[in-house]
Amino acid sequence: PHPGAMTAIGIYEANLGKVLLYSLLIALPTAIIAGPVFGKFISKRVIPEKEPNIIKVNNKTNGLPSVIVSFLVIILPVLLMLLSIVTPYLGDIPSILKNTLLFIGNPVIALLISCFAAFYLLGFKQGMTKNVIKDLVEECILPIGSIILIIGAGGGFKQILIETGVGDSIAQMTEHLSLSPLLLAFLVAGLIRVATGSATVALTTAAGIVSPIIQHMSGVNLELLVIATGAGSLMLSHVNDAGFWMVKEYLGLNVKETFKTWTAMETLLSFVAFAIAFVIDGII
Repeated sequence: PHPGAMTAIGIYEANLGKVLLYSLLIALPTAIIAGPVFGKFISKRVIPEKEPNIIKVNNKTNGLPSVIVSFLVIILPVLLMLLSIVTPYLGDIPSILKNTLLFIGNPVIALLISCFAAFYLLGFKQGMTKNVIKDLVEECILPIGSIILIIGAGGGFKQILIETGVGDSIAQMTEHLSLSPLLLAFLVAGLIRVATGSATVALTTAAGIVSPIIQHMSGVNLELLVIATGAGSLMLSHVNDAGFWMVKEYLGLNVKETFKTWTAMETLLSFVAFAIAFVIDGII
């Protein structure tokens, strides 16, 4: 339930179910290529200049959590956030129940609940004491301060670019080009992504730009158009992107290493997803 994707689906008036179906078909091979395949390739070509920041807390446990528990902790916030999406469609339910579900489905509350669930399932249940969990939390929170400052500065710069009319300028540049709708959406989203650094802004802005252009076109697959726009919004992550700095800080990389790994991976992800979507569009 990414806000950018949901907004783009609404702007294009695409079918959510079909978008999810196409996304699954496209995402699996894309993730394999941009993930383990690229990871194996690039790992031999990146020589770390320093050791990454490693948590040194002695987290004594009785054993490792099960696979089900491990995946549950990861997907729990997503499942909880889905509540805020499905609640409006539950019909006539008591207002207190509706408000409770919407409250739990709020992203901040969903993440908070999932954090406490992780404390229990990955901590207490695995034999950790409250002092060990406290030390782990302190180790994890320490790098967040600098990350928040970097993200805040990047967000401010992004907003400056948006307010100066970058999206409008790109729209004027592309509206007279005779391109495939999918290619047009991919390029527009990519340009906005590079300019602003935000995938969400690139996805929603590009959808708003491309939508009126395709209104008088026939045979446009709106579901694949959503995916093409989303693919373009991922390319060339750089210093304007909050995700760039989060990866850099959490994994203990320098800027050069982050460009070689994260930026290259995001760009590969973008182009592979678009290529598969373009091929599917030509077949169906």
